[in-house]
Amino acid sequence: MARLPTVAIIGRPNTGKSTLFNRLVGERRAIVSPVPGTTRDRVAATVEGEKTRYLLVDTAGIGGGSTDTELEADVTAQALLAMRHCDLVLFTVSARDELTAADRTVAEYLRKHRRGHVPVILVATKCDDPDILNDRIGDLHRLGIADDIVGTSAAHNMGVGELEEIMEMHLIKMHFAKADSEQRTASSLGIPRIAIVGKPNVGKSSLINALMSEAQRKEAARIVSPIPGTTRDTSDVTIRHEGKEYVFIDTAGLRHKANIDTDIEHYAALRSIQAISQADIVALVLDVTEEISRQDKRLARLAVDEGRALILILNKTDMLTVEQRDEKVAEIRRTMSYCSFAPIAGVSAKKERGLHTLFPLFSALLVNLQRRVPTKALHQWYESAVQRLPAHVLVQGKHVTQADEVPPTFAIFLRHPERVQRNHLTYLERSLRQLFNFDGVPIRFLLKGR
Repeated sequence: MARLPTVAIIGRPNTGKSTLFNRLVGERRAIVSPVPGTTRDRVAATVEGEKTRYLLVDTAGIGGGSTDTELEADVTAQALLAMRHCDLVLFTVSARDELTAADRTVAEYLRKHRRGHVPVILVATKCDDPDILNDRIGDLHRLGIADDIVGTSAAHNMGVGELEEIMEMHLIKMHFAKADSEQRTASSLGIPRIAIVGKPNVGKSSLINALMSEAQRKEAARIVSPIPGTTRDTSDVTIRHEGKEYVFIDTAGLRHKANIDTDIEHYAALRSIQAISQADIVALVLDVTEEISRQDKRLARLAVDEGRALILILNKTDMLTVEQRDEKVAEIRRTMSYCSFAPIAGVSAKKERGLHTLFPLFSALLVNLQRRVPTKALHQWYESAVQRLPAHVLVQGKHVTQADEVPPTFAIFLRHPERVQRNHLTYLERSLRQLFNFDGVPIRFLLKGR
């Protein structure tokens, strides 16, 4: 599969980056607030354009202007990493304001830190009136950083279509066009892709080494070290098991030696996001000797949001008693309830224990990811399920069908879909999983009016 290009939204605080991100993605994924500096971390999502597919990354505001000065250095480091590793930059400035010192600082960051061939689209946000852009265009050109200048009002969906066309034009020039045959399902790709993700130094490379045959291990063993960040970049390893091939994507730790303490987690997370977007199955490796971290939860959430099959692999279980392992599993189920459908496998990559359970789990997840339930069986399930739920709005449903396979997506036609509550869908999902085998796979519902 071709590499997924990365598009980074960069700008000072409160220039509408998150609003633009949400408009391009099509849903509210980033926090939107009039308070400068609200976006604390990068938020990322895969966007399916007409001609290209790309990873869109929203960054926190840089250049000054945030009300939280304690976090300013950290978020600047993250934004600089996005600049260094992206393929296209959307540089946001507010069309309502004169250019500020912070805007010029961001332009200078882009000149110093982005790769030379990476295009910059200067996006004048909050541009509800075209005359506003005309008044600002001279100053914007004098920044000397933009390949194109586009006025947008993401809140009112003005200028966004033009921006998307220019974005796709640049990505196609860099040979990131979406191939006609490109598909996201494991069956169409032939060889399933499994992204091995997790924090640095949890045993990702050790796990891949342990899954290899002895002969392959001598030829292509992964570098293993107690130093976090040993794996320099994402790389693919094809492993054959019982006559079937699997592609494992070992995600990165760190590319540059500078700023190891601040860069390592952010760069690893960015590369993990890219790997997840190109995988069929996400294997999140957790170190049982450590607490579940925010990054662990973030990677699991991203896998769910991207519709990928998910398995949680607890590494170093040889260091725990049976009772301690049970307590760890209970902790994971409690703190990561949004992926309670994901199977948990305990292994010791170093001592090669528990590995025999992984390939059968991978095979089962691939089947579940592509499972299609006949419409007749869905109707029978739905009629039975809603009778046990005191929600008349669901009883009024007249038709249910599976709209998509990857991930399994079910359309329910209702008289008043806006009245359906989250707990109703939680109940339906639990009921559906009890009847049909969707272990390890996220389920989505589409509610449609009749």
